[in-house]
Amino acid sequence: MRGPQQLLASIRERYWPTGGRKLARQVTYNCLVCRRFKGQPMTNIMGNLPSDRLMPDYPFCTVGIDFAGPFLITDRKGRGCKITKCYLCIFICFRYRCIHLEAVSELSKDAFLLTLKRFIARRGQPKTIFCDNGRNFAATAKELKNFLQSNNDSIYDFAASRGIEFRFSPAYAPHFNGLAEAGVKSAKFNIYRIMGKTHLTFEELSSLFAQIEAILNSRPLCPLSPSPNDFQPLTPAYFLIGRPLTSIASPSFVDINSGRLDRFQRLEQVRQHFWQRWTREYIAELQQRTKWRAKCRDLQLNDLVLIKEENSPPLC
Repeated sequence: MRGPQQLLASIRERYWPTGGRKLARQVTYNCLVCRRFKGQPMTNIMGNLPSDRLMPDYPFCTVGIDFAGPFLITDRKGRGCKITKCYLCIFICFRYRCIHLEAVSELSKDAFLLTLKRFIARRGQPKTIFCDNGRNFAATAKELKNFLQSNNDSIYDFAASRGIEFRFSPAYAPHFNGLAEAGVKSAKFNIYRIMGKTHLTFEELSSLFAQIEAILNSRPLCPLSPSPNDFQPLTPAYFLIGRPLTSIASPSFVDINSGRLDRFQRLEQVRQHFWQRWTREYIAELQQRTKWRAKCRDLQLNDLVLIKEENSPPLC
């Protein structure tokens, strides 16, 4: 297991082969052990964006769900308090990347269904929900995987009774639910920097999640425009409430004659303006392929392949 340069240097200690550099590269390339250790899994060009992320619709029409935690909390303030666990359930909109955070007291079917009901009551009923299934969670959150696997049937029954389509991503494929994974990363980035090692109560942690939710829904969806007319960035908050979550005060129109204002036309103009920006700026950013850009032959039936396992050495 040597590279071409090291192999050629070892040979030249006793021999001087003609065209040794080319010969060393050929020997290294044809070495089965070297190719096995240096082999890369097969990839293909990144697929097109699904229609769930391109067609305009109401926020949280198509959502992804993921869990994070556990977070250590106290049952009350003061001395003698008991330390318990709490979890974060994140809902992320596939179209506008709006985020909804919910604190979950335990990993049970009833707690999850109550969390889903609270989400539907506040954000509206989604049409499709994407969720992880069998992902390799960290050792501290291994129970999350067991919870999702053991309660799939109950979740399906609840969703079917309300006309919601539940789609579970394949095992060992976190990129199928990449938006939710990115949302968890952003949420944990803020949570750990704000909490530190402090143990909050459940109410305090719920308030913290709500404030972090407002921060994440105020982040720009695309690079800021150089146009002086677009002085405010396009954020998920515009699609939720039609304005920034922390906007400045608006001037009073009480003393102005109502005949001078056509609210419907004005609101329609604002709505169309954001739809145009969403199509022109945000969708254009999504079209960029950051990886899996090279075309290669697709796997065919009866092809002989080596399956790479993350927990196994290369020679197994």
